[in-house]
Amino acid sequence: MSMADLAKVELHLHHEGAAPPDLIRQLAFEKKVDLSRAFAPDGGYAFRGFARFLEVYEAVASVLRTPEDYSRLTAAILERSAQDGIVYCESFLSPDFCGGGDVGAWREYLQAIREAAERAERAHGILLRGIACCVRHFGPQRARRAALCAAETAGDWIVGFGMVGDETMGTQGDFAWSFDLAREAGLQRTTHAGEFAGPESVRQALDDLDVARIGHGVRAIEDPALVARLAERGTVLEVCPGSNIALGIYPDMAAHPIARLREAGVKLTVSTDDPPFFHTTLSREYERLRHAFGWDEAVFADLNRIAAEAAFCNDATRARVLKRLEST
Repeated sequence: MSMADLAKVELHLHHEGAAPPDLIRQLAFEKKVDLSRAFAPDGGYAFRGFARFLEVYEAVASVLRTPEDYSRLTAAILERSAQDGIVYCESFLSPDFCGGGDVGAWREYLQAIREAAERAERAHGILLRGIACCVRHFGPQRARRAALCAAETAGDWIVGFGMVGDETMGTQGDFAWSFDLAREAGLQRTTHAGEFAGPESVRQALDDLDVARIGHGVRAIEDPALVARLAERGTVLEVCPGSNIALGIYPDMAAHPIARLREAGVKLTVSTDDPPFFHTTLSREYERLRHAFGWDEAVFADLNRIAAEAAFCNDATRARVLKRLEST
């Protein structure tokens, strides 16, 4: 079986980071914005290192200014994801980018995104749910506004709250108020940790934010006691190997700790993070993992079952997703 034919679940995808470069060029042209520095000669995004990546990411987001822009973006993302065999996806959506942290504007953006997602479901069979998120390097006060937006729209579509951005800024605990509010609103929680800030950030995420999942989390491998804690607790890592390699955390797939974490009993999933930035797809991630570690289709089926079980959706949606996985 081709990896593209395998039904997949993706839990770690940044909405703006999944924007096809051709769409962003078109939006920049329409809005008369010069984004030439954001693009490489081959037409992809141009960056080197995490700081420059964040700059280009926010430049991309700068031309996504209206609900209609996000509708077009959502349609493009889901069409490409469905072509790659993805049947269920959770995407990070920031109220800071979708309405500037205003609840009323956030609702308008969400309506446009949801309508595009419903059209994609009818056309391609793919399901999308949203994780509202704060942006860490925007600071704790703006995070509170994002959390309020999340709490006001919590339900069967906005199913989680998370934190994205530069994890070297402040501590996880600085954002505890926002995560407490999200928990009180019934939202499941995830946060980026253990990518650039090391294993201590994973420990902070567990101790201070009480999250069920951790975005990346791979540098927990540097602390055996922490790895054992993750395994015992059942915390799920949203691992994005290609992203980690592209941003210089590991030199290549063979050096990546995903296999060691799995062998230690840590629950994990595989995602793409920001696929056009890193020239990847979920099928390509699987192919690279198969080549590096000899994983077969049974391993990938297990990873997708873990992802479906760890998804923040309601039980009825989870049952639909598991049925889709079992049918391939």
